[in-house]
Amino acid sequence: MRNMKRIALLVLIVVFTSACATMNGGTGSNLDRIAESGVLRVGTAANMPPLNMLDKSDLPMGLDVDLASYIAGAMGVELSLVIKPFAQLLPALEAGEVDMVISGLTITPERNMKVAFAGPYHISGKALLTKFESLVTSENTDMLNSEAFAYTALEASTSADLVKTLMPKARLVTAGNYDEAVEMVLSNKVDALVADYHVCVLSLLQHPDEGLVSLITPFTYEPLGIALPAGDAQMINWMDNFINTLRESDELMKMKVKWIEDPSWLINLK
Repeated sequence: MRNMKRIALLVLIVVFTSACATMNGGTGSNLDRIAESGVLRVGTAANMPPLNMLDKSDLPMGLDVDLASYIAGAMGVELSLVIKPFAQLLPALEAGEVDMVISGLTITPERNMKVAFAGPYHISGKALLTKFESLVTSENTDMLNSEAFAYTALEASTSADLVKTLMPKARLVTAGNYDEAVEMVLSNKVDALVADYHVCVLSLLQHPDEGLVSLITPFTYEPLGIALPAGDAQMINWMDNFINTLRESDELMKMKVKWIEDPSWLINLK
């Protein structure tokens, strides 16, 4: 059965690639321009392990990077990863500097008003990373909303929005990347990091002797999607179909196991 699914995936990739190669520009889709240029420009932050990060040779790796490679391969074009701070990714998409963004982006109504989304390709959730066990063991989340606490979260992220909404009494200190945010927790500049669950788990693995603790399960639902230019129905349809193909063929699950469940890649992390 798995072999049949892989064969079906390869057949569909060939079909997708052929379709891109024979576009004549009459549809006005961004797919036409990508096929003509021979390059797919994908925006990513490259500092959000295990989704996107740099290895010891400063080369991007992670679930998002593998997904981008699959997409470029199916289109029959080269992949160009455009690395920008997380807060600059969607503005870059709207300005036409990248063709899509794959960088742990949660699909939200606010973002969807400006750009289109395909997916989700992964479901995550928010959690806390802290040195204070009482923050993650209490069943009453109302206690987190206190002037006594300071939290950090990635700038322009849904984690920062969550702090503003659920913990308005607390102080929020935004960070440009996760390394900076985790360092704030380690140095006691803030009480906790609010981030996607897998980021918190990874931080526990990276700092096993620093007294860090996290929630056992995430306390929010975070569907991660691929951000695309608004108004391009063909490109959105292409991407949704391709994600469904990856999902049904088990290739997407294999990528998730590789980057989220198997920590062996940590030795290559910069």
